[in-house]
Amino acid sequence: MEQLGFEFAVQPRRLTKVSPARLATFGDCPRRYRLSYLDRPTPPRTGPWAHSTLGAVVHNALRALFDLPPGRRTPERAAALLSEHWQDAGFADGEQAAVYRARAKEWVAGYVEHHDVASDPVGIERWVSAPVNPEPGRPASMIIEGRADRIDQRGGELVIVDYKTGRRAPDEYEARSSQALAMYAVAAERTLRRPCRKVELHHLPSGTVAEATHTPESLRRHLSRAQETAEDVRLATDTLDAGGDADVLFPARPGRRCSWCDFRPSCETGQRAAPAAKPWELLAP
Repeated sequence: MEQLGFEFAVQPRRLTKVSPARLATFGDCPRRYRLSYLDRPTPPRTGPWAHSTLGAVVHNALRALFDLPPGRRTPERAAALLSEHWQDAGFADGEQAAVYRARAKEWVAGYVEHHDVASDPVGIERWVSAPVNPEPGRPASMIIEGRADRIDQRGGELVIVDYKTGRRAPDEYEARSSQALAMYAVAAERTLRRPCRKVELHHLPSGTVAEATHTPESLRRHLSRAQETAEDVRLATDTLDAGGDADVLFPARPGRRCSWCDFRPSCETGQRAAPAAKPWELLAP
């Protein structure tokens, strides 16, 4: 019988889904990646961290603020929303938690006072996903996905906004070198079908904004690095599924981060590498 041209022996390439969080975790410590995403049941973790609680509360308050009509997005309402969403998890005691709650109220109130919050964003905590290839014109080689804090539209173009509450104010270099922001920009442009080149880091404690404008080449470089890491992850995962040695395929990468790693209770290497941090030690002074 005449063949119809189908190549039954050729299997379509499986596209690996990657997110900034997963890629960053694997880059920091492959063992932590395995413990986070592959081992089931998930191994024991540490308790909550105060700096993570603080960041989550600020994000939740700002998300709730943009759910309100523009006329109600006032500094006073922002501070009230911060209190409504507040949690004490990870803080040393109620007194320390109260100090940081008061600071965070000032942060969000000042943010609303000094930034334009009247316009409705295109997305708040918006999930974006897109098949991509770093090389233009070639078939997709991976699917990038993630949740952007905020996506604005300004003058017909999209802008990625990421909130920061850490000790140090970020700068333009950090905005430009952020793989996460670059991936969000690419995925947002593909998902929402509008140009997206500008990314911003909004640091609430200092009230500063670090911004960068990408070029197609700079985005391609970020995607190329993401694909390299994604290939390493896929190879290690497939080999593990085939019976490979977990400790060889996903080795620990000990260092200072071991002090505050969520999986410290499950990692003897990390316990030997650095002393355990207190849950509140990573808060800004």
